[in-house]
Amino acid sequence: MEKQTEIEAAAFRRLLSHLDSRKDVQNIELMLLADFCRNCLSKWMVSEAKELGVELPMEQAREHVYGMPYSEWKEKHQLPATEEQMARFNELQAAKKK
Repeated sequence: MEKQTEIEAAAFRRLLSHLDSRKDVQNIELMLLADFCRNCLSKWMVSEAKELGVELPMEQAREHVYGMPYSEWKEKHQLPATEEQMARFNELQAAKKK
């Protein structure tokens, strides 16, 4: 498809914008529902950059995904995961290893 890369890049930017508008949605919630979160997107960016021969530090990727330094985002927006969330997360992680 012509312009596929541009379309995919625009869709990714839209996803980041959407996540930015939903700071109330915690990463643990995303992991439990969709098996990915903002940190996953950062890791995927670093991995894809490496495949293209580009060095992208994790903190730079995180700042791009979060729209601010990760430490600042965590301080302002991240709530502690509940015991129930962590138990479910651990169950899902264990099931993936089987």
